[in-house]
Amino acid sequence: MILGPSEPRPVAIDDLLPPELAKRLAQLDVASRRVFAGRLPGERRSKRRGQSVEFDDYRTYVPGDDLRHIDWNVFARMDRFFLKLFREEEDVTVEVVLDLSPSMDVGVSKPRESARDTGSVTEPGIAAPGGAVPSKRLFAARLAMSLAYVGLVANNRVRLTTFGRGFHQTAAARGRRQVARFAGFLLERLNPDTFQAMPLENEPGSGGGGARNDEDTDPGGVFAQAMNRLARTRSGSGVVFLLSDMLHPGGYERGLTYLAGSRGFEPSVIQILSPSEVDPGLVAETVTGDLRLMDIESGAAAEVSVTPELVAAYRRAFDAYQSQLRRACRARSIGHVELMTDTPLELTLLRRFRQYGLVT
Repeated sequence: MILGPSEPRPVAIDDLLPPELAKRLAQLDVASRRVFAGRLPGERRSKRRGQSVEFDDYRTYVPGDDLRHIDWNVFARMDRFFLKLFREEEDVTVEVVLDLSPSMDVGVSKPRESARDTGSVTEPGIAAPGGAVPSKRLFAARLAMSLAYVGLVANNRVRLTTFGRGFHQTAAARGRRQVARFAGFLLERLNPDTFQAMPLENEPGSGGGGARNDEDTDPGGVFAQAMNRLARTRSGSGVVFLLSDMLHPGGYERGLTYLAGSRGFEPSVIQILSPSEVDPGLVAETVTGDLRLMDIESGAAAEVSVTPELVAAYRRAFDAYQSQLRRACRARSIGHVELMTDTPLELTLLRRFRQYGLVT
């Protein structure tokens, strides 16, 4: 991983969620491959039938049914008892989990020639100044804000979690009026020396709120610690979006097991990578010869000679790592999507996430 030039820090909600993008996202909702039994009346249509104001179907009366649901107009015409069935709405929790570990700072670079080839989808000013591709950290933060916005506008319960520089969570909240507070939380996490985020209002049954530090330990490392804490603090049912490069020194197997372990939640790993991590040839022309490279996570150093053979070996190792990660996710019924930081957010959310069935 190669560190690029520094990028301006986001200081306002528009730096995370441009107004033009927000307008388009307001028409979306999170999607799920299965139906969840929610805790509170919500906006999501359920396949379960129950009590609500939207009529769905009839069925024949059987002894023991609630007489209040008999349709007496049908009885008058057919001299038979039929019950009205209604479409029940359910509440879904949207968990957005953002990795802020040191490796996520990597990736600021000039865009590839193909990075702006987005078809009919235009980029609403989300790139760093000078046409630079944002770091994984900034790209992921913008994506986290966008997903939280989609959930809030659709009146789902939303909670944000960050890990990698301490473990912090918001209280679960719903509604468009919470957007600014979620943005404040993210801005504080991205700029801890500058910003003081506004605490989110607690919601009954949300499990508490406000930023919290995790002091738990786990032999699987920081990632496993964070996923263990996340699993223990989740309530209700819904979807989980994990935004991470999945490059964790302690490995990812144990953490993925925790992520998949909570019943009622459908997790997806949104793996965010910089172009140079996928194709080291993008920097091979400027980074050559004998080098001393330092691991940004552990601080360990290694002496290497950058040659075409080494670059080819890296590509093979990277492909093998990705294949192993995909298998690990599949074995745990976790969705996996690979994203590049030179892909415009609008293209990601309005096209690719729809294709993957993450939003609708």
